[in-house]
Amino acid sequence: MGQAWGFGRHGGPEVQEFFDRPDPVPGRGEVLIRVDVAGVNPLDHLVRSGLVPGLDGGRPFPRVLGMEAAGIVLARGEDVDGLEVGDAVFGFALTGGGTYAETTVLSAPNTARIPAGLSATVAATLPVAGTTAVDALDQLDLPAGATVLVNGVGGGVGLAVARLAIGRGLQVIGTGSTAKREHAEAIGVRFIDYAAGNVVAVARELVPDGFDGIVDLVGGTSLRTVAPLARDPRNIIAVGDMSVPDLGGRFVERRLDRENLERSARLALERVLAPVITAVYPLSDAPAALATVENGHTSGKVVIKVA
Repeated sequence: MGQAWGFGRHGGPEVQEFFDRPDPVPGRGEVLIRVDVAGVNPLDHLVRSGLVPGLDGGRPFPRVLGMEAAGIVLARGEDVDGLEVGDAVFGFALTGGGTYAETTVLSAPNTARIPAGLSATVAATLPVAGTTAVDALDQLDLPAGATVLVNGVGGGVGLAVARLAIGRGLQVIGTGSTAKREHAEAIGVRFIDYAAGNVVAVARELVPDGFDGIVDLVGGTSLRTVAPLARDPRNIIAVGDMSVPDLGGRFVERRLDRENLERSARLALERVLAPVITAVYPLSDAPAALATVENGHTSGKVVIKVA
């Protein structure tokens, strides 16, 4: 039996609970891992709330929270290629296994080995934030010297996008709340504070001719406010707001396969994609870890140290 943190029904934080469960059995195309580190993402509380039913795997309650993890392979299901028992790996729990737990199953095609020199803590941040940054910037495909606005730069994905964009030679301006300024400016972002006045006016002072690209992590009214800043609306890439085509933009095209995970890991080793990890919680403090992300009170990436 191992401990897990999850939810007994869909709802708010009140439905969350610790519970013991047997080690899950890996099915076809899955690997069982001992979880060393789990990443915490806004998507986790959306799954708990029942807002994205396609991502919870349809498993019976209680369900385990979390979608990304790094750990050691304990067992393999059928039809698993390229991963062996004892491998240090990182990847996605796309079939609803959850990652806030001592053991879990990962989807093998969406799992990769951790390269030598990369820590499990860093690797656990890459499946969501790292690959999203790679996908969004690949989709924009801007040349060095171009300007990009990262709307909502302070979170784990936003800082990953900014770091990778700067590594590609782009000029990065980011918007965020006052609490997010320090980490954004530390990596070279020109920061616009939401509370500092008219965001659009400040942005136009910095980039009078408009931005070559926008990566939006906020959506809703905020996205609609900054969208006119794009020189070409087709170069607005939204990570969470699927209504972005109404503005002429595009939703991020996600690639969750092993090849993209391996690419993100290489970029992390080269420090081109270096996650800003601002909080590490033990599994016993998983409620606080998720609450911090759900309430928007943290900059950068939050992880749960399990093993």
